[in-house]
Amino acid sequence: MGQKRNLLDRVIAYVNPQKALQREYAKFKLDIVQNSGYGNYGASRTKKSLKGWIDGGGSALEDIHDNLNTLRTRSRDLYMGVPLATGALRTYRTNVVGSGLTPKPMVNGDAIGLTEGQTAEIEKQISREFALWADSRNCDAERTSTFYGLQQLAFLNWQMSGDVFAALQMKKRTGSVYDLCVLLIEADRVCTPGNYFGPDADERIIGGVEVDDTGEIIAYYISKRHPLSYRSTKKEDWVRVEAYGKTTGRRNILHVITKERIGQRRGVPMLAPVIESMKQLGRYTDAELSAAVVNGFFSVFIQSEAPLSVVPIGENDAPAEALVDKGDPNSIEIGPGSIIDLAPGEKANAVTPGRPNANFDGFVVSICKQIGAALELPYEILVKQFSSNYSASRAALLEAWKSFDMWRDWMIEEFCQPIYEEWFSEAVAKNRITAPGYFADPAIRKAYMNAQWYGPTQGQLDPVKEVQAAADRITNGFSTRAKEAMELTGTDFVENVRVMKQEEQLLKEARGDNEGTVKRNSGEQ
Repeated sequence: MGQKRNLLDRVIAYVNPQKALQREYAKFKLDIVQNSGYGNYGASRTKKSLKGWIDGGGSALEDIHDNLNTLRTRSRDLYMGVPLATGALRTYRTNVVGSGLTPKPMVNGDAIGLTEGQTAEIEKQISREFALWADSRNCDAERTSTFYGLQQLAFLNWQMSGDVFAALQMKKRTGSVYDLCVLLIEADRVCTPGNYFGPDADERIIGGVEVDDTGEIIAYYISKRHPLSYRSTKKEDWVRVEAYGKTTGRRNILHVITKERIGQRRGVPMLAPVIESMKQLGRYTDAELSAAVVNGFFSVFIQSEAPLSVVPIGENDAPAEALVDKGDPNSIEIGPGSIIDLAPGEKANAVTPGRPNANFDGFVVSICKQIGAALELPYEILVKQFSSNYSASRAALLEAWKSFDMWRDWMIEEFCQPIYEEWFSEAVAKNRITAPGYFADPAIRKAYMNAQWYGPTQGQLDPVKEVQAAADRITNGFSTRAKEAMELTGTDFVENVRVMKQEEQLLKEARGDNEGTVKRNSGEQ
């Protein structure tokens, strides 16, 4: 039996039966198309399970940029108030950046025509000069952090806000060899002047990022004041900063961002997919905590035979400390060890709220696993609980470190290496580093600026097994001593060998002195 025809179909059938037949045939074909292929599965609009799915979407502008302000504020609020969110972001920061990513110069001596000795010597010189800049607070435009502190702050702000900006400025400071300094800019401050998003807005400027007709980013609009500050902002409070210098072509602004959509100009906070889950879990945790605190008291309900639901109690009828609000004689607080007189006809009934909830832990664990999957953090890493066996715990660590390594490489590419290259150019320009041909040939410049970056190590659940595995990889040619030293202890193998050589020499000298002293003492005896 076919579907019941509506009023319009019945009218058309009465007036023009031939037209009605064509209409029914067209509807039949349309039904086949809509319910074939994906139309019969994920794209079906007739299945009851999918009818209520509101899937309206748009470009990166509608899906991302129009919602960024809310996503940022909620993400930062989660970081400040929900322990799970705080722990997740700090876990990433600690393992990806830690106390700071340190470069080890890897000059390509063959491309430049240097011997191994010359290459090693210039690498030492580069390391010394970079430490002179990076270890000083002069590298920070605000003069509050070293380069390694700036890394931590930039990474954490990227996590909370979706992106972060770094202006590469030149400031002459007394006692400082280098002029380069980094000014970190919070994501909210880069925005369209006046925050106008109306239909007449310039489509080339979205989220404070301006592009040319080909889609290339050419400038950023930076507010002198934070848009969420209590101070009002005027149109003249924005500064347009070109992305690249017109004369030198150097980068004026670093935009630290990871993109999810083609055409996207601003980043999405890391917590965006789990904002609702984390907020609800935080509320549930607070509720359970409050219930457990209340359950710690001997809670009762007062049952009264009086006609009124509340029996007036004067201040003389209850201890002063039992009154929640002394201005309200009907307000009574039952605290630990309180003894309160009851009015005639009243009796106390004990209450058992059933807290702590026996299902609390299992429910929280289940939600945490889903949140961890979205954040690429195994449950064990997310909550810092290793209750499984060695193999399972190691598998969780290895899976987490895939994500940590990926974000570390991204951080190096987007933030650390570009700043290192800017510093290197200044060092060569000021003759602090001797690099013939550096400004003349881009290939030579690249050969000088090669570097490997070191950071926090993975750590070992069983150090003996980990070290033995590393030794086996080196023996079989699957890895190198330099790589294993970096991954196991975060140190430089060449530097380790140099220090070990000095230590061995000191030990030999000490042993020689001891032996000579023993011989002299024996002869005297």
